[in-house]
Amino acid sequence: MTSTDERSETEDSGPSGYAAARLHLLTEGARSGPPRRTALSELTDDWLAGLLTSAAADLKGVSLVAVGGYGRGELSPRSDLDLLLLHDGSDPKAVATVADRLWYPVWDLGLDLDHSVRTPAEARKTAGEDLKVHLGLLDARHLAGDLGLTSGLRTAILADWRNQAPRRLPELRELCAERAERQGELQYLLEPDLKEARGGLRDATALRAVAASWLADAPREGLDDARRRLLDVRDALHLTTGRATDRLALQEQDQVAAELGLLDADTLLRQVYEAARVISYASDVTWREVSRVLRSRAVRPRLRAMLGGGKQVVERSPLAEGVVEQDGEVVLARAARPERDPVLPLRAAAAAAQAGLPLSLHAVRRLAATVRPLPTPWPAEAREQLVTLLGSGQPTIDVWEALEAEGLITRLLPDWERVRCRPQRNAVHIWTVDRHLIETAVRASEFTRRVSRPDLLLVSALLHDIGKGWPGDHSVAGEIIVKDVAARIGFDRADVAVLAALVRHHLLLVDTATRRDLDDPATVRSVAEAVGTQSTLELLHALTEADALATGPAAWSSWRGSLVTDLVKRVSAVLAGDEPPAPDTAAPTAEQERLSIEAHRTGGPVLALRAQTHEEEMDPGEPLGVELLIAVPDQPGVLPAVAGVLAMHRLTVRTAELRELELPDGVDQGSVLLLDWRVAAEYGSLPQAARLRADLVRALDGSLDIAGRLAERDAAYPRRRGWVAPPPRVTVASAASRHATVIEVRAQDAPGLLFRIGSALEDSGVRVRSMHVSTLGANAVDAFYVTSASGAPLPGEEAGAVARKLEETLRA
Repeated sequence: MTSTDERSETEDSGPSGYAAARLHLLTEGARSGPPRRTALSELTDDWLAGLLTSAAADLKGVSLVAVGGYGRGELSPRSDLDLLLLHDGSDPKAVATVADRLWYPVWDLGLDLDHSVRTPAEARKTAGEDLKVHLGLLDARHLAGDLGLTSGLRTAILADWRNQAPRRLPELRELCAERAERQGELQYLLEPDLKEARGGLRDATALRAVAASWLADAPREGLDDARRRLLDVRDALHLTTGRATDRLALQEQDQVAAELGLLDADTLLRQVYEAARVISYASDVTWREVSRVLRSRAVRPRLRAMLGGGKQVVERSPLAEGVVEQDGEVVLARAARPERDPVLPLRAAAAAAQAGLPLSLHAVRRLAATVRPLPTPWPAEAREQLVTLLGSGQPTIDVWEALEAEGLITRLLPDWERVRCRPQRNAVHIWTVDRHLIETAVRASEFTRRVSRPDLLLVSALLHDIGKGWPGDHSVAGEIIVKDVAARIGFDRADVAVLAALVRHHLLLVDTATRRDLDDPATVRSVAEAVGTQSTLELLHALTEADALATGPAAWSSWRGSLVTDLVKRVSAVLAGDEPPAPDTAAPTAEQERLSIEAHRTGGPVLALRAQTHEEEMDPGEPLGVELLIAVPDQPGVLPAVAGVLAMHRLTVRTAELRELELPDGVDQGSVLLLDWRVAAEYGSLPQAARLRADLVRALDGSLDIAGRLAERDAAYPRRRGWVAPPPRVTVASAASRHATVIEVRAQDAPGLLFRIGSALEDSGVRVRSMHVSTLGANAVDAFYVTSASGAPLPGEEAGAVARKLEETLRA
């Protein structure tokens, strides 16, 4: 059916004809994207025009006007209709009757409607009082009735907007900033709001409003295409969900991707991020230009008075060879020749970052259009300018984004293309891969005084995740890539080897410190062998902290930092020629020793809850909750009993350690299991220690059915369905310890998870010698040192069988 046929059916059949034609348009596969939005707008225009004609056949001085998104002809399948019934004020009662005849058919079809009835004077007055109304009227489009009435309002609204621009544009900028603060940045969110988040459709509309003011204009290249892509995604979201929603939820992304003919949800998110990045960058440039124009307008009258009406002199301050500052921006010097100076982009970027100034849009575009590629390997100056740029702290981010917006980064580092706008489906990560790499460099710039080779630290920070997007372990892939990149940048063979080692092992310290027994000599020796030298260890320590800090709040804390520092000290001692201490020689604290003696004497569990100090509460990276110390005489079933009791009391385990502690001299021979856990109440307050102890006693003697109680609770409170997490994975870490078998568990965190793990290990007949549990966002990353009943490591086949059984249990 053609558009003409659809309009004819609408005119012949009224609302039911419109509904049928609308349904046909939205379900046919021939049209999508802009053609479908245009056709839907035209179809709706004709229907509403017919409604007005029949409702106001004899009434003059009335017109129907589409505003906002409908005014722009951008109707998505579930968009609301923004309508203004405009009248000259001669017969308000008749206009009210017409309004009823217009609005009720729209409501009867279940369409959302945003409507108003005003005279031109009332519309102008409301627009002057309400910025959002004014923005909607900027896109006013005549539908039916008195064309002169609509045209007059449009002319007046645009004139008001241009006359009031010095006052309204700062108000609009503040509105955009407040919205960004609430909704976040579209280009980094896993469940973004396509309309409200920064870089979304609202910001694209704001840029149109700025352009309409004639005060400044947005960079046009790519902007229309970015808006189109976001609108296409919103259309697909409306069709797949059947709802008027702008939030791209995780569970709907695969369907939306399929509706758009894309490979998968990651491809969808990457396209959304790329579009948002174009709009965000255009917004930054535009608002900077608005500020510059408004500032110059305010200053110019005073300057003219001071200079006697003479021409204003533009100040240009040199920053580097071929680079100057002008009017708060970094621009190219008049004598600069980008076509003869391939280092100029990096020199300009480094100068801008060092000065804390933005790179001029015109300068970046001139560089992108004319600069020659750098030779291979890079000259020393290019490498030095890159290091200077990376070491400039927070200003590096905006400068890097300016270079990336014009394609200069991928020309300098072709491997960057694979990580650009790549999403990270992990609750711990708050950035895309490329932004995380820049954030890591910014964090690493704070640690350059801690290392002897700050250049290697900064470059490794930039490239440590460059292997993401390639098959397999990204650290292994990254090691291969960085060897090539570092050589092209101009590092010598020895430095290339160090950079490759840093990338290959950038997770080694934090993984080992939080998942391995640091008292086991094999743990420390394995790290020392991987690192090789003291200088590499020094760099890796700084890179580890920078990487974690740039990941997100859940990835680093003073607790994790202390563990990594302890490991580094031990590894440093081994590299210096000292032997690591024998296992289990770490001295217990006085409190741990007291609890252990009391547990041995009483023959039962002893608990202590230690509240956080004020300083710890101020540390945003510290695991939430309080420290729970438990000492229990060594016996079977301790781990599932403790974990089960905590799950029953709705306590979330943030971190957990278990180890065997020998009783001090002068006390009866024997050993006690010491559990040092960080726990937090799921909601409400923490239970009393006495109640926890009573339940733990019952759990250990078998009189408390933990599994049954947890099952009853799960049945009474079924979980809501949402994003489907990846399945759990259980592996055996071979050669991680000479004294025990290390079983690693990675799974979605959930109430009772540690109880299920402990029960499965208990059923397998193994003994948990020690464990290291940590929760990163929604992910549990746990390591269990297990032995046979005789205390020996498990044979390879038996270890594999235990791991497989545990994985099957967690998947069930």
